[in-house]
Amino acid sequence: MGRRVDLIGLPTDVHSSFMRGPAKAPPLIREALFSPHGNSASERGLELGVDIKLNDCGDLLLREAPEDDAAIREAIAASLAAGAVPIALGGDHAVTFPVLQAIEARHGPVDILHFDAHPDLYDELDGDRRSHASPFARIMETGLASHLTQVGIRTLNAHQREQAARFGVTQVQMRDVPMWRPRFENGLYISIDMDGFDPAYAPGVSHHEPGGLSPRYVIDLLLSLDVVLLGADVVEFNPDRDINGVTAVLAAKLVKELAALAIKALKKKETII
Repeated sequence: MGRRVDLIGLPTDVHSSFMRGPAKAPPLIREALFSPHGNSASERGLELGVDIKLNDCGDLLLREAPEDDAAIREAIAASLAAGAVPIALGGDHAVTFPVLQAIEARHGPVDILHFDAHPDLYDELDGDRRSHASPFARIMETGLASHLTQVGIRTLNAHQREQAARFGVTQVQMRDVPMWRPRFENGLYISIDMDGFDPAYAPGVSHHEPGGLSPRYVIDLLLSLDVVLLGADVVEFNPDRDINGVTAVLAAKLVKELAALAIKALKKKETII
């Protein structure tokens, strides 16, 4: 099956601003991913365990301490060194910063495709510069991204508009999503915040924001990509607010489609990784 995809659980929500709960998410995403309610086939036709070598690395032991960032960087770096594509299971969105630090250390600055209701570009929130509302400010100011594209945004305030202009961010606001077509020329990192979806599809999030993305749109967009996927994360699933496990199942579906994209890209462009 060639190169593999590594699932790495990052069970922390210490930087959440409104309510906690995403730290509980990784085991529930796995449970939904491997549940007999469905099967292992992605919509690309690649199957987990057949075409996709999926290695579950379990959850990191995170302690809600500053040392957690180093532990995340080391785990992602080890995955990359083994030739794998890491998919991180959050956890809140603050984890994306140390994940991208490890990605950039190996591959240099990368393009980022970010699905979210919120830009997460605050310089700080409530005095926390590592807030889950701030990871992309840290990512952009430290040069981890060659370009950042944010899709599904529907909560822009004046400060975040200024930050987007400062960092040259492409923002596809929710009202413009139907007219947007993706174009990426570099290796890509994909970050999916589950509150980017309309709450009707993903009630299990801390910040409900109506008028959001549909699963069909996001899955079709992933299927349309022909890129080298260097890594990804699925974050901000809060099991405490889920209903009948529907958000967990959607998160698991996204993991499967991300894994299929990673393997397709590896097979086609093996020499680039």
